[in-house]
Amino acid sequence: MSRQEVFKEGSKVILATANNNQPNANIVISLWFIGEKLLVTNVQMTTTITNLQSNKNICVIGWYYRLKWTVEIFDSGEIFQIAQEKNKGFTIKHAILITINEIWDLDKLKIG
Repeated sequence: MSRQEVFKEGSKVILATANNNQPNANIVISLWFIGEKLLVTNVQMTTTITNLQSNKNICVIGWYYRLKWTVEIFDSGEIFQIAQEKNKGFTIKHAILITINEIWDLDKLKIG
């Protein structure tokens, strides 16, 4: 399975964050890529968003891919509007735009 298939719109991915040496993980739905950046939303995350506000580093797991990225968090503006359009029926607290730094193919144990 290619990483495009793994992270396509509607795919479940795991977000892993940490703050003060306390790890946290959450399952979210991938919305899509905007350029080379992955968009997800905060509908009901508490610990994850708190961690990301103080530590912008994130690890995303989808199938056999591990992505190490940094985030930008939006509570208004164009990116937030895109997230709202993609999540009709849900109250969006934040749009989280994740910028790629490294992609690991865990099946092949190498950077992909």
